[in-house]
Amino acid sequence: MTSRLGSSTRRAATRRIATLIALAAVPVAVLAVFFVLPVVGMVQRGLFASGSFDPEVVVRVLQRPEIQRAIWFTLWSSALATVLSVALGLPAAFALHRLSFPLQRVIRAGLLVPFVLPTVVVGVAFRELIGEAGLLAGLGLDGTPTAIILGLVFFNASVVIRAVGAAWESLDPRPGEAAAALGASPARVFWTITLPALRPSIVSAASVVFLFCATAFGIVLTLGGVRYNSIETEIYKLTFTLFDLPGAAVLSVLQLVVVIGLLVVAGRLRTVADPAQSRVVVRRRPVSLRDLPVLLSTSVLVLLVAGPLLALLLGSLRVDDRWSLGNYVALQTPGFDPPLPVPVTTALITSLAVAVQASLVALVLGLLVAFAVTRRSRSLAERRVRSVLDGLFMVPLGVSAVTLGLGLYLTLGSGVLDFRDEPWLVPVAQALVALPLVVRTLVPVLGSVDDRLRQAAAGLGAGPLRAVMTVDVPAVWKPLLASAGFAFAASLGEFGATSFLVREERPTLPVVILRLLSRPGSDNYGMALAAACVLAFATAAVMLLVERLRVPSIGAL
Repeated sequence: MTSRLGSSTRRAATRRIATLIALAAVPVAVLAVFFVLPVVGMVQRGLFASGSFDPEVVVRVLQRPEIQRAIWFTLWSSALATVLSVALGLPAAFALHRLSFPLQRVIRAGLLVPFVLPTVVVGVAFRELIGEAGLLAGLGLDGTPTAIILGLVFFNASVVIRAVGAAWESLDPRPGEAAAALGASPARVFWTITLPALRPSIVSAASVVFLFCATAFGIVLTLGGVRYNSIETEIYKLTFTLFDLPGAAVLSVLQLVVVIGLLVVAGRLRTVADPAQSRVVVRRRPVSLRDLPVLLSTSVLVLLVAGPLLALLLGSLRVDDRWSLGNYVALQTPGFDPPLPVPVTTALITSLAVAVQASLVALVLGLLVAFAVTRRSRSLAERRVRSVLDGLFMVPLGVSAVTLGLGLYLTLGSGVLDFRDEPWLVPVAQALVALPLVVRTLVPVLGSVDDRLRQAAAGLGAGPLRAVMTVDVPAVWKPLLASAGFAFAASLGEFGATSFLVREERPTLPVVILRLLSRPGSDNYGMALAAACVLAFATAAVMLLVERLRVPSIGAL
């Protein structure tokens, strides 16, 4: 009897692991071909340029003065931008997740828009605000590190708001209320109770912000000019200007090691900060006079976000020093000398089509991964497999889109895997960039579903598919739509990987914007502003929809 019971248990464990492998097979295969293989190929180009490991290649690349300047600039600018993002994001997280005031949902959605805006659009918006004809031209910020850092804060403060706000929103208020009843001041309650509880989510968000700052390609490219380069822009220059592929590969490998290390740290902190079983949803309280400093700080952040976007919109409506829609009308043409391969409106349609395809791929892969890693583990081996899978599909979050695009460009251009000119390669690359956002949105929701409900459905005769439809789907459909919106918005504005892979006759809108900016003439610049406004408006509309589908206390990271 004991033998039969043990045999039955082993068969059940084998079936569970087989189901886990079946769910993860397709995502793992896609990740292996379109992520692991390109990264390994890039490592080979950088470290095995002569057929064997040659450390001197790495040393020679890292000894170049321009490389050292790029590394140092990336480190200090990213660190400063991270500190400022946290300093502005924390008060806004409190105001938008613990207080109640008019237009709160609109402001929250508006502050999240920069996170999915194309970095090239952010760069264009800041140039329009601080450039020669901008409202803040007198400050002399154009082409300075200050402009780059402000652009990075604009882009990343929303990460702090969403990650820390989700933790703050679910923070149990009773310990703080008890301390206040015993005579503790609000400041003492914050420093002794609230801040220690939020510290894991703050450090996790700061780690991810530093990662995003260090890999912000378009912002440095458009605001840094020729004087300031980050590791990202140096990789791009080495590839397309100097044709130094080994040098670009060495820099990419260096960046890969650093960002994956940061991602591991952020992942460990996220595990500490994200105990799904202890989540509570706290009722927001009305604004009082003591909240004035928090509201003022939030207002500063709102101005930082709204100012460049407003300058971008006003600039797009000016033609020859008069108000006009001429820049938008010109989007229907191939542009001016030299003309674009296609009209800007065609590039927009291409971007929308590619974003839809990338979103579908990211959703299918993300759903399979989320179901695989959130099923209840009944053995140590099963738990370890799920943990490895969860970490594996977070790795693309820690790898620069430029690095991914370069890896795909270098490794998928010959032999059996000659996919470089395939039109579906761009959607797949964009899907890999968006995949971590989808997984991180779905996993907490599916993980919070009580497994006893699935067991009850199975006990009443429901098969695995019927149990999923009756238990999981009702819980996950809104987060699924929200994750689709995140994936769509991120794909719509993706620029780093796309710039390496896009075909000349099928450019996406971010690529066209950069091409217009690189061409002389006010007409081309006006079209770039109008195209950037169209892209920003599309992204904002998607983010407003995502905000309406937001699940309380579930963060994006």
